[in-house]
Amino acid sequence: MNGIQPLPKLECTPSAVNENSRLCHGRDTCCVVSGEIRADSLRHARAASTGHTFPVDEVELIGGPEKRAIVIEAYSSVWPELFEEHRRRITEALGAGACRVDQIGSTAVAGLAAKPIIDVQVSVPDVEDESSYLARLEAAGYRLRVREMGHRMLRTPELDVHIHVCDSGSDWERRHLLLRDWLRESAADRQAYAALKIELQGQDWETMNHYAEAKSMLIAEMTIRAERWAATSGWSP
Repeated sequence: MNGIQPLPKLECTPSAVNENSRLCHGRDTCCVVSGEIRADSLRHARAASTGHTFPVDEVELIGGPEKRAIVIEAYSSVWPELFEEHRRRITEALGAGACRVDQIGSTAVAGLAAKPIIDVQVSVPDVEDESSYLARLEAAGYRLRVREMGHRMLRTPELDVHIHVCDSGSDWERRHLLLRDWLRESAADRQAYAALKIELQGQDWETMNHYAEAKSMLIAEMTIRAERWAATSGWSP
C-alpha cells in the first residue's frame, strides 16, 4: 500500500451534547436568543457555506487563495452516482478508520441547483491525527487544500470533489448533516437558497470564499429553522 503502515484499530465515539437546551450542541453556545441571530449562529453559517470553522487568518490554504468562476447548474441525477464512486474509494482507502462517509452540501439535495462540486464528509476518530488518514487519502488521489482546527479539506485534481474530514460526533459533522436534511425537507428554503445562489453567481468574486460568505445570513436563518425542526421531529445525525 505504497509503504503506508496498516491502521490501528480505532473507536468512533460521539462528542458530548449539551442537554440544557434543544438548540445548543457540543461546546458551542445557543444560536437563538429571543428570535435573534447571534454571532455564533453566523459563525456556524459561515462554516457551512465556506467550509471554514475559524477566521480565514487561522486557516491554512495549501496553494494560497484562488479565483474560480461560480457556475450554478440545475440538479443532476449524476451527482449521487459520483458521490457513491468516491465513497467507495474513500472507504477502501481508510477502512475502519472512516466512521461514516456522507454526501453533504447542495449536490446532496435532490432538486436543488448547485455548483457541480460534490461535497463528501468523512468522519474520523481524531481529525488532528493526520497520520491515521491523510497519506491514505492522498494515495487515493486527493490533495490537501485546507487545514484548520477540527477540519481538513482535500479535493480531486479536477477540483470537482471536496473531501471534508472532521471528528466523529462533532459539531462540524452534525450541522452539515442537519442543514442537508432540512433542505431535503423544506421546499421553501430550497427555493430561497437556489434563488440566492443564482443571483450571486453573476457577480465577480475575488475567491469562492467571498461568494460563500455572501450566503451566510440566509444559511444562518435556515439553520435556526433546521434546529427547530430537529427539536420537534426527533431528527438525529
